[in-house]
Amino acid sequence: MTEVDTTRVEWQGRNVVATLPASIAELEPDLSPSVIRRTEQAAAAARLAQATGSAEVAARLLLRSEGLASSAIEGLRASAADVALAASGAGGDDVAAWVADNLAVVADALDDEGPLDGERLLRWHRRLMDHAPGLADEHRGAYRDRLGWVGGANPMLAAHVAAPPEAIGPAMDDLFAYAARTDVDPVTQAAVLHAQFETIHPFADGNGRLGRVLIGRTLAQRLDLAVPPPVSQVLARDIGGYQAGLTLYRQGQAAAWVSWFADAVRTAAERTGAVLDAVAELEADWRDRVRSLRADSAARRLLPHLSTHPVLSARGVAAVLGVSPQAGLSALAALASAGILVEVDRASAGRGRPTRWWVAQDLLALLGQ
Repeated sequence: MTEVDTTRVEWQGRNVVATLPASIAELEPDLSPSVIRRTEQAAAAARLAQATGSAEVAARLLLRSEGLASSAIEGLRASAADVALAASGAGGDDVAAWVADNLAVVADALDDEGPLDGERLLRWHRRLMDHAPGLADEHRGAYRDRLGWVGGANPMLAAHVAAPPEAIGPAMDDLFAYAARTDVDPVTQAAVLHAQFETIHPFADGNGRLGRVLIGRTLAQRLDLAVPPPVSQVLARDIGGYQAGLTLYRQGQAAAWVSWFADAVRTAAERTGAVLDAVAELEADWRDRVRSLRADSAARRLLPHLSTHPVLSARGVAAVLGVSPQAGLSALAALASAGILVEVDRASAGRGRPTRWWVAQDLLALLGQ
């Protein structure tokens, strides 16, 4: 891969050097045997982690973990409990709602098995930015119409000045062509796809989060995983290495970036197994705590659903178990008495009696947020 081209553009009456990404539609990175081994090891670790745990539990928990970490990289931090409450309609602050949007896009992108294209990408961006403060409506679900950059208060000081607006469309079509290939190993494809997307930087905001959505979607589709390893957790723990890798890619050193990325995928996969083991231990502890309850009680029947529904109201339990809201409330109270759930305060957004909410806090704490 050769170094990207540049072009001079005008910004507020001053000349700025912007990037013109090299085409990747037919890219064949020159990878050494050691880098190829790293990509193979990463793919094998991802498949192994998926095979050793419950697919549904893994999907729900790891998707939450991925969305939380991806948002945290951008400085958007909210607790897993607050985000889960926001996603359940229990209200909360704007940051929690914004992070909940990130989780929704991660899930939507994995559920959509169609090819990556502009229509899908713009729809995900619109959903991602639903609660974004200060972003003009015309920039939600649309490519930017102005200069974009990464780092620095302005493009004169930026670490990377992205492609000018008129170059975005052709560059994205080239990226979609690369995403459709099946002759590239999955880990390399995810690495290059993400780095190229970040280089193009097609949106006015949300590029990092949406670019990391592409990582998970590519790994899941190409490796046939129910859910990909939460790579963003690893990236969040080494933001300096992550940014340096993207810089190397932009300088034409794709192999160095692929090598670093492959190690991140393998680390994320290994942590996946640890999280699933911890969940299994927690669920065993929960079962011990409710042994005194009848086997057919709503509380005991609710236990297996907590991993997929860590935030619940009485009506939520009624929908999950097919019982009355009153029976749902009794089940929640029983699990709270056993120390499995914790009731949280949430102000009512409307008239009438406020909805009461319970959270499986110990479970959400396993996500590392």
